[in-house]
Amino acid sequence: MITLVPLASVDPTAVEMLLDAAFGPDRFTRTAYTIRGGAKPVAALSFAAVEDSVLVGSIQCWPIALAGDDRMFPLVMLGPVAVAPDHQGDGIGRRLMAHALDAAAGEGLDTALMLIGDPDYYGRFFGFSAERTARWNAPGPVERHRLLARGDAVPDASGMLGPRLAECVPVTASV
Repeated sequence: MITLVPLASVDPTAVEMLLDAAFGPDRFTRTAYTIRGGAKPVAALSFAAVEDSVLVGSIQCWPIALAGDDRMFPLVMLGPVAVAPDHQGDGIGRRLMAHALDAAAGEGLDTALMLIGDPDYYGRFFGFSAERTARWNAPGPVERHRLLARGDAVPDASGMLGPRLAECVPVTASV
């Protein structure tokens, strides 16, 4: 039986090993890592899937922003969603995503969410689209159609994605 628990309750070394197994040790070179910068994940939105005390999946969410010419738009970046290779295809990633999205709604942080991923999958199952991300830039290579977002406060604006700055207004339901 697989149980979802707060990611903070899991050994960080196990999480790093899972991420290496799912994405390879070169994962740090990916654009998503540059976008997140040195930020810490949002603990209330980051979860682990555990089976018999063994980590089999994880999701992390990050405070980021879209820096426009005259404004910082706060966003929450979902991902990576990692599943142990021997558990892929078991629905664990989908469960982790749904759980993180429910938690975001419960915290009032679901108004400006983004991720980099497969538009067919994340659109069909979770309502993400590239509808408002066409003018977004990333600090590294990215396939533009994979920049996806959902939520009422997602900006349809030009800007560069990056870590959220301290002075950026936090994401809330009223933003």
